Amino acid sequence: MGTHVIDSLLFQDQFSTKRMREIFSDENMVQKWLDVEAALAEVQAEMGIIPEKAAKEISRKARADLMDFVEMKRQVDITGHPIVPLLRCLKNACEGNAAEYAHWGATTQDIMDTGMILQVREAYGEILQKTKALQAKLCDMAKKHRDLVMAGRTHGQHALPITLGYKIAVWAAELLRDIERLEQCSRRLFMGQFSGAVGTIASLGSEGLEVQKRLMDRLRLAMPPISWHSSRDTIAEFICVLGILTSTLGKMANEVATLQKTECGELEEPFAMGKVGSSTMPHKRNPMYSEGVVSLSKNIRSTVPLAIECMVGEHERDMRPWQAEWEFIGRVCCMTDAAVKESLHIFTDLTVRPEHIEENLHKLHGLMLSEAIMMDMGKRIGRQEAHEIVYEAAMEAFEKGIPFKEVLLRDERVLRNFEIAEIDSILDPHKYTGLAGEFVDLVTGER
Repeated sequence: MGTHVIDSLLFQDQFSTKRMREIFSDENMVQKWLDVEAALAEVQAEMGIIPEKAAKEISRKARADLMDFVEMKRQVDITGHPIVPLLRCLKNACEGNAAEYAHWGATTQDIMDTGMILQVREAYGEILQKTKALQAKLCDMAKKHRDLVMAGRTHGQHALPITLGYKIAVWAAELLRDIERLEQCSRRLFMGQFSGAVGTIASLGSEGLEVQKRLMDRLRLAMPPISWHSSRDTIAEFICVLGILTSTLGKMANEVATLQKTECGELEEPFAMGKVGSSTMPHKRNPMYSEGVVSLSKNIRSTVPLAIECMVGEHERDMRPWQAEWEFIGRVCCMTDAAVKESLHIFTDLTVRPEHIEENLHKLHGLMLSEAIMMDMGKRIGRQEAHEIVYEAAMEAFEKGIPFKEVLLRDERVLRNFEIAEIDSILDPHKYTGLAGEFVDLVTGER
């Protein structure tokens, strides 16, 4: 195993995706730095701040494949600085003295922050697209299973009947809010940085603001109202949103794993011959994909406090909080993309077992309809008295392991108010799902 599972040849696809690893590779990171440097040179040449010939040469040579990464690494080790080695390698790649005009008026954090935002924008596109596809899939599933009655559970116990479509629609509605959070935070997140040493762009004088505006336009990023060198709230918000999103996914996956338990058997994550549950028990069909999503959500959620901690820095800027971001931004994006991808896999090929759902619906031999009996009786003799009668009957049925109906029919107070056929009808779980179907329609846009 590598020093991190994302770097592990064996495990990297469980904790990231190929595309996300490309986005956060050294090559793409350096390319984004060079994209910012090239755009800055082009803008400044347009304004007559640096020679046009120099800007053209900088743009031509601002390519990661022209940079000597071994030399950059050697110089990073010597200087302890990330961008000065890049500028030296760019100078070696450029003809004449063109590179003397690169990085004009910029500071290191300008280039790295803006480059990072360009990487995150690419990652965001991947995550958002997959999340929307997952939400659409859940809506389709909710409609398909709109009227498949199952046991609703609270505190791990059978409560009242619901439908599988209703359960899935709850997830779909939550995931839609996650999408809204992603889209809302993007308006604050995709903002570039060009502020100079302490945020005042003093090195460019009165032209600084125009350079900043043109640079952001060229990079298709929002114009910051003021430097955010020391303001990391947008990064923290993004990580928080990913934490919320993956917690939704973790909850969904955990439910699949729970409902796949042998004693339940209502759902099963995708299975194909070749998937192995145990090295010693050949019969095992473990919910390993679902457990993986739960694990990813735990890792991502645990990073949220660190992202918020990085909002606290000193003075106009320093590296203590900023450098911590270098470690977790790519990692969280990689893990989030893996979680959404795996969730899509799980819910695209999820097995639903209606026969087990129906069998479990009757596990309590009618007790799950205690509310229905109580409410109906309450209309005739008052709710509180009805609760006492039904409670006594329910506890006797539970303790003795006999059908609820049998106990009810022994009670004269019940017989005075109900016909036997009426009790049979009330104890039918398929008739007591409330507005489950209507709520599915509301979430899926059918109403």
